[in-house]
Parts: sequence; C-alpha cells; structure tokens
Amino acid sequence: MTKVFVHGVPETERLWDELRSHLSTTDSVALSLPGFGNPLPAGFEPTMDNYAAWLIEQLEGMDGPVDLVGHDWGGGFALRLVSLRPDLVRSWVIDAAGLADVDFEWHDFAKIWQTPGQGEEFMDAQIATSPEDRAVLYTSLGMSSDAALNIARAFDRTMADSILALYRSATKVHEEWGPAFENIPKPGLVIIPSDDVFLNETSARRSAERAGARVVDLPGQGHWWAVSDPKGGAAVLEEFWASL
Repeated sequence: MTKVFVHGVPETERLWDELRSHLSTTDSVALSLPGFGNPLPAGFEPTMDNYAAWLIEQLEGMDGPVDLVGHDWGGGFALRLVSLRPDLVRSWVIDAAGLADVDFEWHDFAKIWQTPGQGEEFMDAQIATSPEDRAVLYTSLGMSSDAALNIARAFDRTMADSILALYRSATKVHEEWGPAFENIPKPGLVIIPSDDVFLNETSARRSAERAGARVVDLPGQGHWWAVSDPKGGAAVLEEFWASL
C-alpha cells in the first residue's frame, strides 16, 4: 500500500525526508506542490480549489487506493480530497482538520498574507533575507535546523506569489470546505500537536468528530512535528496503519 505525503506552507517535499526514512516500508512518495520548489505549470492558478484538484489528479494516476498523509495546507488538500473522493484512499492522516470547523479563524501570518500590500511587503522582506536568517524563524517555531535551512533555501518569488494567491483564495475555507467534511467513509486520523501555534485544538477535535476520525495527541510537539520528532511521527503513522 503506497504511502503518499503532502507538505504545506512554506515548505517543500523535503519536509518528509527524515520521517520517511524511519518507516518500515519503502513504498512511499512525497509529492511536491506546484510552485513550491518547482515551477507553476502553464495556466495553473495557485488557489485552494486548484491545489485540491491537483492532488486528486495525482492520486487518480496511482495504482489503487493509498494511505494519504497531509501536513498544514497538505492536510487541507487531503481534507478536501477525502470529502470529495474517498475512493482514492485506504486511509488518511491530517493535522489541519480545524480548517473545516465552523469557528475556524486564520492565524496572524495568514491574515497578513491575505491583506493586499501587507502580504507583498512581507514576502519582499523574506526574499531579501538570506536563507540562513529565514531559517532562524522556522527553528524558533520548532523546526529542526537542517530541515529549516533546506526549506529556507527553496523559498523564492514563485513560492511567495503562490502562498499569497493560496491564502487569498481561502479566507472562507471553513464555509466552503467544511460542510462536506463529515462522516468520511474511510479511516482517518487527526494529529494534534500540543504546542502548535497555528492550530486551534478545539476546532481540530470538533472537525475530527464530525468526520468520524480518530485523534492522536502529540505532547510537547509543535507545528513541525514531522521534523522535530520524525521517528515518533513515523511510529504514530505505522501504529495507525497497522490497525486498519
């Protein structure tokens, strides 16, 4: 059974390198979102609906249902996929279930990115900063130093513009995607890191209950649990898969 991993913002597929190295299976793939460390395809508009449709296309091209794992926006796109096309997965794991909650509210960075002018100023400042200095911000939020530098080096104008377009398409994501995220007919697991500054725990638990998913708490872990404790993260995933 292929394990498919989807990263978030502002990341690349390298986010999953260490965690995947701890899996007992080699049958896994980390997808690279368009515009995140790679060019945008011709005509591709980086909106939440287009990314979700892109993920559906990726899974449609694979041999049989997969075990899908999504972090951050990758979790959001996985949330949408299992709401629309649960036939494409055997199971799903996300840490972004709160996106579907009626009381969901975007974090402060997202609000900056969604504001014309402020978002551009933020991204211009990031692009003018060295990768080493950008990595300091990521490590301060719990990312490992190696992963932070790898991701910081991939940040460019294409990624910056993709982030702005994505977040500006998603101001009402909970209203547009939330209603369909209910009674998902395939086994799901919602990950809740205790120290995730971008997560509302109440919203995540409420959404997990509506979807019929299990919940696992990660005490002492933050937003980037996959790189702060890759061995522990792999163990959580394998325990879930073994129970199916």
